[in-house]
Amino acid sequence: MIFGLDGVAIALLIVFLCLFGAIMTGFPVAFAIAGAGAISFGIIAAMDSAGMLTHFAIDDRSAEYGALLAEGISREAISVFRYPELPRYETQLFPRGWEQALNTNLSFIVNRMDERVIAGQSIETLLAVLMFVLMGITLERSRIANDLLTTMARLFGPLPGGLAVSIVIVGAFLAASTGIVGATVVTMGLLALPTMLRNNYSPELATGVIAASGTLGQIIPPSIVIVLLGTLAGDMFAAGQEVRAQLAGCGDALTFLGSPAVLSVGTLFQAALLPGIFLAFLYGAYAFGFALLNPTKAPAVQIEASTGGEVVTRSEALTWYLAVPVALILSIVVAGQVGLVGNQDYTVSGYSEAGETASLRTNVSAECQASMIELHGQEAWDSALAQQADIDAAGGTEEVHELNEEELAVSRAAALEAIAPIGTGVAVFFTALALVLVTARGVMPTADPRPLLIGGVGVLLAFALDFAVIRPQTSSGMTFIILAIPFLLTMFGVVAGVKRLATNELLRVVFPPLVLIVAVLGSILGGITNPTPAAALGAGGAIMLAAYRKLGDDGRSGHIILLSSLSIVVMILLGMNFDLRITRSEISFADWVAYGVALAAYHMAFFGLLYGCWVLLKGGVLTPVVRETAKVTSMVFTILIGSQLLNLVVISFGGEHYIQDFLRSFDDERKVFLLVMIILFILGFVLDFLEIIYIVIPIVGPVIYGGEFDPKWVTIMIAINLQTSFLTPPFGFALFYLRGVAPASVTTGHIYRGVAPFVVIQIVGLTLLALFPVIVTILPDLLPNN
Repeated sequence: MIFGLDGVAIALLIVFLCLFGAIMTGFPVAFAIAGAGAISFGIIAAMDSAGMLTHFAIDDRSAEYGALLAEGISREAISVFRYPELPRYETQLFPRGWEQALNTNLSFIVNRMDERVIAGQSIETLLAVLMFVLMGITLERSRIANDLLTTMARLFGPLPGGLAVSIVIVGAFLAASTGIVGATVVTMGLLALPTMLRNNYSPELATGVIAASGTLGQIIPPSIVIVLLGTLAGDMFAAGQEVRAQLAGCGDALTFLGSPAVLSVGTLFQAALLPGIFLAFLYGAYAFGFALLNPTKAPAVQIEASTGGEVVTRSEALTWYLAVPVALILSIVVAGQVGLVGNQDYTVSGYSEAGETASLRTNVSAECQASMIELHGQEAWDSALAQQADIDAAGGTEEVHELNEEELAVSRAAALEAIAPIGTGVAVFFTALALVLVTARGVMPTADPRPLLIGGVGVLLAFALDFAVIRPQTSSGMTFIILAIPFLLTMFGVVAGVKRLATNELLRVVFPPLVLIVAVLGSILGGITNPTPAAALGAGGAIMLAAYRKLGDDGRSGHIILLSSLSIVVMILLGMNFDLRITRSEISFADWVAYGVALAAYHMAFFGLLYGCWVLLKGGVLTPVVRETAKVTSMVFTILIGSQLLNLVVISFGGEHYIQDFLRSFDDERKVFLLVMIILFILGFVLDFLEIIYIVIPIVGPVIYGGEFDPKWVTIMIAINLQTSFLTPPFGFALFYLRGVAPASVTTGHIYRGVAPFVVIQIVGLTLLALFPVIVTILPDLLPNN
């Protein structure tokens, strides 16, 4: 025994020292991790063969061990940390020799690569990383970030600390479009830092706000950190809850929890949105407060530039930019609440629903019953018993059966009676167009209002026809014909409105990327699709947006890009209103026409995407974008492979279970989580988030995801913790990124002092999320999950 430590503890120390040393050598991290795994395994195997490493395992054949089992304590709960007095025996780390351990590791590696890199369930989600990276780098290289910074500086510059506030807004915007911390910090450091210094901003505030805002990409969706964490968190949550159920004496997690232990990346995106916005708000509030207290260090700056369009009074701005849009949105929300707007699908299943079941399973062992009562409460258990008694008295749970014609008619009539008179699709679509009309009126309030009024009439006519004429039984083709005139009237006003909107610099710069971000995040947060198709939409949209920008800079027409974008909208509308499956036995004429139009729109959209790629290729933009995307994604997947090797080394000598047993030995789950958070924070000084996610989280995850804490809250807390470590001196990665692009006049001391208040803000934010978890959980509870 070396230093009185167990052989497993020494082996873990060897692995950590090899990993730390490999990273410090300067070799690429991805290869350093794999090399550290191979080297540490060789050292541990040699020492174990020489008899230098001794593991003291619990003797599970002893009387004391048997007495614990007789008391009802499960085997998973018995460890050397909880019961150090149990008899133990000496054994090698590799009882069957290091050769067998190596052979087992190689088999595991092949299986892990197949599951997580080549053909497993998580590979589809990991593909979203590639496309989100492509989306972010494309937007960065197309100078959209430059335009955003310039426009926001003109808008907020006249306010105290306005430049700093504009940096926070643009940082949040870029976080939602790139999700890459290094790219955001470097971009804003190059573009904004010289401007802030020229305008007499304090170097501390300037560097602090740039570094902090750049790290928002860690938490604001679509965050690569959330995607990568999500691919692991779902499996760890399911596995952790299964262990928790077994420790509670129940057979499985579904019985114990009363609901499936499921966690998806889309749900995590929903959970991360409000905390990310909340942190951005705290950053902006600090910058504004700093400027009020220190006006000479964050002066107001008047940047001369015309915003285009007319000069709008405050009253007009409040009316058309705030009051009327809010009234429109609230009216639709209220209409949905009272049943005036809703889903108009009256399709019913040909089979009956399964009979009612109790809220909790009641046919469980006494030990499981006691655990379930402790978890859910006596009232919930009594309610489940009463429900089960009623079900048994009624003859048991009704089996699913095929409905006869009479039952189908009754079911269909009930569905028709419950349908809202105005469809959700019509309400959302025409309300969005109405918002365009209203905003256009605010941009040019003295211009001829008649085109916008015609568009408004079209919106009202669409609602009136949907309410009075269109019925759920109305065919898709007839619905399309009925709404054609209101649609044309509305589009007449929208076209005029878009031309007016284009005269406003702020809207012209912000609107296109904002639409792209809303489309990507809206499809995920709304539960319409999962992150991978949404990422594909974002990547394609970013390419077309960058191509349109490039064509504009070259003085060429971007009509092909606009037509392609319109084709995508047409495909979505047709897909929502027609059945485009042509393999059906009977297809109506309207569906054939819709299919033909959708097919033409698809080819137009595809041609536009190819044309956009050609424009970017000829303009010298696409080549560096593809190269940088390949670098980032290759690094991610190579680190994934190397970290799997290192994890398997830890597993081979029992290190993973050793750490998990140590964490489970704490009686207070909050202490365990706090300890893990502190460890992650410290490791964030020397390891990138990729290494932490793929090396550390799989080891500690089954413990922290196997308790009572909400898995969404746990994941978001980890993500923000990693974001905090990115900022903390002296090793925060964001500080190194900023140091590399900062001018010589900005010292390292300026950067360290500048980020210190934002580190405090991060800690305050983590504390508030710990005290009020509802900030994380409210959106996933309200929005549909995918």
